[in-house]
Amino acid sequence: MRTMTDRIRHAIAFEVIGLILIVSILSQFGFDAAHTGVMGIAFSVIATGWNYIYNVWFDKAMMKRTGTTKKAQKHRILHAVLFELGLLWITLPAMAWWLNISLWQAFLMDIGLVAFYLVYAYVFNIAYDKLFPVHSETVAAH
Repeated sequence: MRTMTDRIRHAIAFEVIGLILIVSILSQFGFDAAHTGVMGIAFSVIATGWNYIYNVWFDKAMMKRTGTTKKAQKHRILHAVLFELGLLWITLPAMAWWLNISLWQAFLMDIGLVAFYLVYAYVFNIAYDKLFPVHSETVAAH
């Protein structure tokens, strides 16, 4: 089991490296790096806040409808889809305005970001586990 310090390092490294990569990629398409960097930082903060609010709301709704917060596979799929749709609803207009692009262009860019982060999360976590392995004595202690 990972320690709290390790989890914090993981989360910060994930966000910082992801932001550097995204800003670098977007700058290759003519977007100003400082401008997209500010947007990336803002969206990270927004996503974190939305994550908290959404999870509280979802658990309360589940408790009211089902009497439990235990999630079956269908609940997990619904949870993930509604989270992403809510985040899209929050960020899409801001992205279009901030980058001075159409809503359609912002939507396509967002789909590209989702695809990027799926691959990035997979690769990052493999690399992180190799750089900072969980020691067997840590696992046995928990």
